[in-house]
Amino acid sequence: MSFTELPGLERLLDVCQRLSLGLETSPPAREPLKAGSLLEGVPFDPVLASVYARLGHAAFADKVMGWGLTRSDDHVHRLEEKAKWWREKWWKELGEPVIVFGGDVYAYATVPGLADELGRQPVVEVNTYEYQPKVVPIASNVDRFFDSYSRYLEALVAEPRYQKSGETDLLFPWHTTKILAQDERLVELMRAGRFDSLMKHVDDETRHWAAKVMGTQL
Repeated sequence: MSFTELPGLERLLDVCQRLSLGLETSPPAREPLKAGSLLEGVPFDPVLASVYARLGHAAFADKVMGWGLTRSDDHVHRLEEKAKWWREKWWKELGEPVIVFGGDVYAYATVPGLADELGRQPVVEVNTYEYQPKVVPIASNVDRFFDSYSRYLEALVAEPRYQKSGETDLLFPWHTTKILAQDERLVELMRAGRFDSLMKHVDDETRHWAAKVMGTQL
């Protein structure tokens, strides 16, 4: 399945440029990873495949501590290398395979086991800073993640403290529950308990955050 239109990615690129938040991109591989091709034994997300058909790497909003799309092109195969490292280091503890495509200590990953009927995989943030990995769901698919992140950046720039000093306390995804709640498919998956096995190490604060995303708590 090919997803050639990526409105969320287009919006994120536009926001980074329009708000002068920093943006770097590089060309894709001549033969980028194909949708459904196996990466460490699990199918590669079709939306992510469309992204890598356009970009080999990207650094989004690096002027405000943004994040980078893991490089995969004709010269560097970090996406594939990371997939192997995550399989060996974390998959067993997480209880489910994930494919990390960006971030660092706070990594962004697709979940192949939760793909929809079109093969699109939801996105989670995996925090490996603490003793046990902490996982939270953040989007129903990769392009929706781009869209939500672009709206977070707009909210960040509009914040009075940022406008005054360039500093902010607004963090993604913790202060973006209203934005994430607009992703109806994400909310549906969360309410159905589809992420429960991955969220086994979350604390009460994170459960409260998830309840706000699902609209079950104000």
